[in-house]
Amino acid sequence: MRSVPIMRPMLPAAERVVEYLRRIDAGRSYSNFGPLACALEERLAQRYRLGPGTVTTVANATLGLALALAAQGAARGTLCAMPAWTFVASAHAAVAAGLVPYFVDVDADTWALDAEALADALARAPAPVGAVMPVAPFGRPLDAKAWDAFQARTGLPVVIDAAAGFDALTAGATPAVVSLHATKVLGTGEGGFLACADPALVRRVRTASNFGLDPDRRATSPATNAKLSEYHAAVGLAALDEWAAARAQWMGAAGAYRRAVDGSNRVRFQDGFGETWVSSTCVLRAADGAAGRIEGALAAAGVETRHWWGQGAHAHPATAPFPRAALPVTEALAETTFAVPLWRDLGSAEIERVAEIMLAAA
Repeated sequence: MRSVPIMRPMLPAAERVVEYLRRIDAGRSYSNFGPLACALEERLAQRYRLGPGTVTTVANATLGLALALAAQGAARGTLCAMPAWTFVASAHAAVAAGLVPYFVDVDADTWALDAEALADALARAPAPVGAVMPVAPFGRPLDAKAWDAFQARTGLPVVIDAAAGFDALTAGATPAVVSLHATKVLGTGEGGFLACADPALVRRVRTASNFGLDPDRRATSPATNAKLSEYHAAVGLAALDEWAAARAQWMGAAGAYRRAVDGSNRVRFQDGFGETWVSSTCVLRAADGAAGRIEGALAAAGVETRHWWGQGAHAHPATAPFPRAALPVTEALAETTFAVPLWRDLGSAEIERVAEIMLAAA
């Protein structure tokens, strides 16, 4: 039997991108918020039902998160509360913004921070908390209104790490950052964007991503270079052109997995995955003790699995010194979850084979 890899990214084919490449050749604008980057931003704003000036592209989502924290005035040296159940990039972004990651636990059902329950963790923090970074786990949508209310209630800067959340993002007053990496459901190769209903905040992030230059080309504040090139924007526009068809493929593969394991109480999907939302990772939770057996059986059959977030963002050598609260849910998720292969054109026969192995091992 042939092996089944965990992922096979698919960006738009060359013939879909060439139209936009010709525009680059004609206009000879290659970066610095060129016409394609601006067009991509406008189309993204329309997709999320936002007004003008509410989306800005960035070179990658990690830089977007760091810039969003800084643009909201998050005090350097303070703690940035974030879930331990996240990819390590969340922590790197906080460090890049001059903050100290403070890892807290997530809700057992949603795998995400709970805006109401977070008050206790903040009260127990070992130092002042200057910002909060909720994470949309593997693309599962968060309650944007709850985080808008949290920000209004506490006055703390908040940025939502929605790296995998392109499909189901709901944008509000709280800035959200989405990754456009090649491995996501919609990608540009490398890149990202920030969406927020507050155009003033978006302008600050945009300025900070362009060396802090004002209209007179004076650097008015500490900044960096985090702009999206026109070539990446070309791929992004082509990807948006085919998004309806691509999403149907993603949903088809995710739905096929759900049907293949329908009725099992030994492996469970995230709520709504393959039904109301989709991402490029299919993460399942197994009954206690079953995850290891399932992964072993899949490996023996040549099927790749992955622990996308390992033991959690707090468990890396680079992040281990940072403060943390008690993390029983994160620790349980690390031991009971795993990802199986998923990509746009994954065939039904391969999905059924993976499901059959999983159910037999479980």
